[in-house]
Amino acid sequence: MIGFLVAGLIIGALARLIKPGKQNLGILATLGLGLAGSLIGGLIAQLFGTGSIWELNVIGFVLAVVAAVLLVGTAEALVGKDKARA
Repeated sequence: MIGFLVAGLIIGALARLIKPGKQNLGILATLGLGLAGSLIGGLIAQLFGTGSIWELNVIGFVLAVVAAVLLVGTAEALVGKDKARA
């Protein structure tokens, strides 16, 4: 479980580094989006037949980072809309 949290934090941090611009997300948001991205990426990789969602493999990791980048972009868009209204 701790390994999953560390992987989620790494994936979330990579996603924030890959996505251009400044994101107004805290460490908990980064962790949450990284965990969600790793679950989504793992599920997609499992559908491709690369192994179990809980196994560490290259395709699953790449898909997890891509999913996390998309989630960071979505979260940033939602946070930006809320700030524009205030």
